[in-house]
Amino acid sequence: MVYMFLANGFEEIEALCPLDLLRRAGVEVTTIGVGAETLCGAHGIKVAADIPEIMYRDSSPEMVILPGGMPGAENLDNSRIVDAAIRSAHKNGGYLCAICAAPMVLGKRGLLREKRAVCFPGFEEYLEGATVSESETVVRDGKIITAKGMGAAFEFGLALIEALKGKDTAERVKASVFAK
Repeated sequence: MVYMFLANGFEEIEALCPLDLLRRAGVEVTTIGVGAETLCGAHGIKVAADIPEIMYRDSSPEMVILPGGMPGAENLDNSRIVDAAIRSAHKNGGYLCAICAAPMVLGKRGLLREKRAVCFPGFEEYLEGATVSESETVVRDGKIITAKGMGAAFEFGLALIEALKGKDTAERVKASVFAK
């Protein structure tokens, strides 16, 4: 199963754009509310999560997605449930995906060591042991996918689709969005 964790202060576009693209690709994604079922994004947009974090039970998630935004990324970082999901996905070969400030959550746990990654400028110090790319907006290194920020949300979403469903599906979804 694929899970996207939302916490108060999340960056709306970094969450909703990839979520929309994944669902267009036929990927079943469950959104999980950290601290509440209805969350308020960094720009005042309220979003109802599919389930509250206390209902999360998967011991082997296929993919965990962390949108950035502040204080959303800090709230994700402080969640025991998010920590457990990240660790179980990593242990069992699932994908760990984070955008903007959220790669710090992975970096602070040492999960980016010897990996290439990107993040929102100013958060590089938290990407412990990573090789931070200066030229890319989205980086996939094995089972880790990171993105720079809101402007990369579409590309990030396509990278998630490609990881789960292949390049052809990602291209089909991209083409459908720009269809005339």
